[in-house]
Amino acid sequence: MSEPQAASELSHEPENGVNGVNGENGTNGDAASVSKKAAKKEAAKQDKLRRRQEQELAAAAARAQTADSEDPLAEKYGDLPLIQLQSMRIADVKDWTEVGALTEALKDKKVQIRGRAQTIRAVGKNMAFIVVREKGFTVQCVATVQPEIVSRQMVKYVAGLSRESIIDIEGIVSVPGTPIISASQQVEVQVRKVYCISRAAVLPINVEDAARSDAEIERANQAGEQMVRVNQDTRLNYRVLDLRTPANQGIFRIQSRVGTIFREFLLSQGFFEIHSPKLIAGSSEGGASVFKLDYKGQPACLAQSPQLHKQMSICGDFGRIFEIGPVFRAEDSYTHRHLCEFTGLDVEMEIKWSYFEVMDVVDKLFVTMFNYLNQNCEKEFDAVRRQYPFEPLKYLPETLRLTFAEGVQMLKDAGVEVDPMGDLNTEAERKLGQLVLEKYNTEFYILHRYPLGVRPFYTMPCHDNKEYSNSFDVFIRGEEIISGAQRVHVPDFLAERAEARGIDVKTISTYIDSFRYGAPPHGGFGVGLERVVMLFCGLNNIRKTSLFPRDPLRLAP
Repeated sequence: MSEPQAASELSHEPENGVNGVNGENGTNGDAASVSKKAAKKEAAKQDKLRRRQEQELAAAAARAQTADSEDPLAEKYGDLPLIQLQSMRIADVKDWTEVGALTEALKDKKVQIRGRAQTIRAVGKNMAFIVVREKGFTVQCVATVQPEIVSRQMVKYVAGLSRESIIDIEGIVSVPGTPIISASQQVEVQVRKVYCISRAAVLPINVEDAARSDAEIERANQAGEQMVRVNQDTRLNYRVLDLRTPANQGIFRIQSRVGTIFREFLLSQGFFEIHSPKLIAGSSEGGASVFKLDYKGQPACLAQSPQLHKQMSICGDFGRIFEIGPVFRAEDSYTHRHLCEFTGLDVEMEIKWSYFEVMDVVDKLFVTMFNYLNQNCEKEFDAVRRQYPFEPLKYLPETLRLTFAEGVQMLKDAGVEVDPMGDLNTEAERKLGQLVLEKYNTEFYILHRYPLGVRPFYTMPCHDNKEYSNSFDVFIRGEEIISGAQRVHVPDFLAERAEARGIDVKTISTYIDSFRYGAPPHGGFGVGLERVVMLFCGLNNIRKTSLFPRDPLRLAP
């Protein structure tokens, strides 16, 4: 048996061709809302269904193998044995065509593609359709019985492939006379050879179900049709399948662009990247929301932010630095916007006169980012909008800046009473975002000069009023995404501020001592990558923008 290289050289013994039967969707994973008895009953039901489906699959495989052994064209299809997939030969991958590159320009050309079997449909015994998906693009492939080219057994094999299996197809590109509504590419591939690289088992959830919008499900319900709704817990339990939906493909490609723009813009402004430790001896932010652990007999914790080491790097004469890395918060926050682990985008820089210099960087960075996303990610945005509709973010060429006192006054004028020396709660932030949008026509703005009492211990007080601080927050669509400030760089004053917040100064002594050898005035900010993407795309839950979310109830997958 030869090994795969170019499609024309493929020759394989057929293996099993089986029918994939999709399992039912999981029920709500919220243990608080489902009794133990009901959950146990549902689990038993699912297990019974799965066993029955697996038995059917095995029987179908046995029938297909018997029939295919008598087919003179058996070399042209089948499941590839493992040995064929163990890098038997180094070959040129230029012979392969990506699904997204299949256009009318390739009409009558032979192509070789690899992708997932998204849908399979048999039309009698002589024809089968299979939609192949790769990187969010789809193409319709057709296997039609033709003497000495495609046999009935081959059509049967194609019809018996399980959904989401990874397959190789060699075929001829054709252009149908009518638009293809079931695939993104407006060509067809007339199948000549097909091999299964990795056969998918019975699916706990269907990708098509997971890709449906709420509006689509609602329309079906109104029409008296039943459509499966995959809830969030079930999605996260089977995240590997959920990530395959077009919306998720778009979300995480957008997220990748955000990280890339963040890095490239800062590099262009004279910043360079650092990598700080995530195991530390003391709390980096203060408070009790830390993950504590034993470090070779010493008490330690996971860093709540790279804050302390960012500042120490500035004391090491790094001047302007940034970091992209994990951040850990042990808060028991069961909200739509909090995670116990997220990706932090952090910046620290020397300043000459004012923390306004830091806000200038925020302004230019995010306006550049938003402009780039709008100009280069339309395909990804369309994929997200089909499942999660949202309006483009409104922002100004020069970001609006308001003082905290001005924001409080806007709220009071609108009849919302807030503590002028306290922090804004979620409702007040949303209301202020609404007021700012109405008055200034922007959903992205900076609120600065916060009360000192609501900021971290290392925040520099204002020069003209010690009750306020040289700090700021940044908001998108009425929700906070960035916190920043000028830092305290005077060691004795820093120790005094830490003690006032209940922090054991001994646990951060190396941090404080780093300022004793001469420290420049400096400031910086931090932003959560997942929250930026969530709010820019108008999504309703941060778990949608976290690859494998970690919240107070979830540690797997």
